Parts: sequence; C-alpha cells; structure tokens
Amino acid sequence: MSSATPTEAVLRPAESEDIAEIVRTYVEARSAAPMPAPIYPESDIREWLAVKVLAPQKGSQVWVAEVAGVVSAFVAFTPTWLDDLFVHPRAQGTGLGTMLLDLVKSLTPDGFGLWVFEMNTPARAFYARHGLREVERTDGSANQEKTPDVRMAWP
Repeated sequence: MSSATPTEAVLRPAESEDIAEIVRTYVEARSAAPMPAPIYPESDIREWLAVKVLAPQKGSQVWVAEVAGVVSAFVAFTPTWLDDLFVHPRAQGTGLGTMLLDLVKSLTPDGFGLWVFEMNTPARAFYARHGLREVERTDGSANQEKTPDVRMAWP
C-alpha cells in the first residue's frame, strides 16, 4: 500500500462490504495520530460507522479510496461539515487524503467546516496546506474527549 500513487486509487461511495475496512482504517489511523484515545469500544465505533454507511442522515455521504482492492482511506461529510477523513497509516503520504479532500470540496461548493484536535498538528497542517483556515479554538469542554480543538473552514 505504501507505494501507491493517487492514480492507482479508486474513489467511490462506501458500501456495506467496506465497513470492516473503514473501521480498521479509523482505528489504526486514529491510534497512529496525535489524538486522544477513542472513548468508545471498537464495537461501538463499528456500529457508529456502519450507520453512517448503511443509513446515512439526509445529505450525508461516505466515500472510500480503494487501492489494489483494499479500502485505504475514507471520508464522511454532509453539505456543510467534513465529519471524518482518515487514511490508513500504511497509505499516508500517498495522496489519498488530498484526493478525498478535493472530492469533498467539489461536492460542497458552498464550503464546509470541520473540527480537529489542537494536538493533531499533522492534520491541521494538512488542512492548512489545502486552503482551510482556522476560525475558532476551544478548550475542549464541548467535545466528548474534553480535549482542546480547532474549527477550520473552507473556503
């Protein structure tokens, strides 16, 4: 996977068969990133992500980036928010995150916001490189992890 180039990736809407790989990508990417540990067990994470794929709220979409038949990254978003963008650690730096972010930009032409943990400087730098700007900082008291975060926006 690490030698993948963006041209080898297929972007497509997520399907029920992708849920296990989406969960694996989420759990492994999150554990490799400078983020607080998930507060929910993996079984709850699996259920939460399955609902996003199988029974999305109105306007919500989940897309995957597949390389050599394996889901290596995914994005979940609404018309106004980027909820999740995770790239499996073995596929980071291959352009998959950029491809998915560009997809979200193309499908949300009026712009969108996202929250990122303040401590996740690689993610904040990634979004800044792609034109998002920091518009708000919090002490984390309003998020489940109680960890300072940053709201970013595009455009």
